[in-house]
Amino acid sequence: MDASSNAILASALSSLLGLAGGFFMLTKYKNVKHWSRYFVSFAAGALMGAAFFDVLKEVITDHPDQLTSIFGWLMFGFLLFFVIEKLVLQHHHGDEDEAHHSHAHLIPLNIIGDAVHNFVDGTIIATTFLVNPAVGITTAVAVFFHEIPREIGDFSIMIYAGMSRKGVLWWNILGALVSPVAAIITVAIATHVTAIQLPLLGIAAGNFIYIAAADLVPEIHQDKSKKSLFSQLLLLLAGLLIIVWLSGRVG
Repeated sequence: MDASSNAILASALSSLLGLAGGFFMLTKYKNVKHWSRYFVSFAAGALMGAAFFDVLKEVITDHPDQLTSIFGWLMFGFLLFFVIEKLVLQHHHGDEDEAHHSHAHLIPLNIIGDAVHNFVDGTIIATTFLVNPAVGITTAVAVFFHEIPREIGDFSIMIYAGMSRKGVLWWNILGALVSPVAAIITVAIATHVTAIQLPLLGIAAGNFIYIAAADLVPEIHQDKSKKSLFSQLLLLLAGLLIIVWLSGRVG
């Protein structure tokens, strides 16, 4: 299979397999919610590792004379996702108590937010595969680790907002399919306009850093216990080091 086909396949697998946490949540809610906080720490490390030691490393190696442009696009990606989250995903990360009281209006917001997230993920995975399949693999793995705790949250909010379990299941599967669609669109554009690959990689790195710093780390801090500091730090480092190790193995 060529890089384009692998990009589409990887985006589909990363998104669909990421639903596993939500599937388990439907049957064993308390246990899954307990363990999901550990996935958040691990996912934060994985995203930071992918941003700094994989995506940025690749784009700087390929374009060593365009550092200003690279970091400019990274900052643009960071700010872009800040704006998207503010305008579109404002209620997407609401907690379950809020969902329980706000009821049905959170359902369409959550569906839209999930679709936007998956579109961005599919675009990032496809872009990195087209530039370097090895970078694409580690990017897809990092996205997968991030998807697990995010999908647990999505399933939780939609159930507490009043949607049936069957409805939650099917809407999230449909949302996951947005990722390969985004990958197909990205492949169609990027293969004909190679000049956009540098901006897309810079935006991808900015997106990963934003998610880790603005979404996942604050979630980690919700656990106020000092006893959890060591385990959180260990899992964060584990996520980072696994991505670095994987990058070295497939690169």
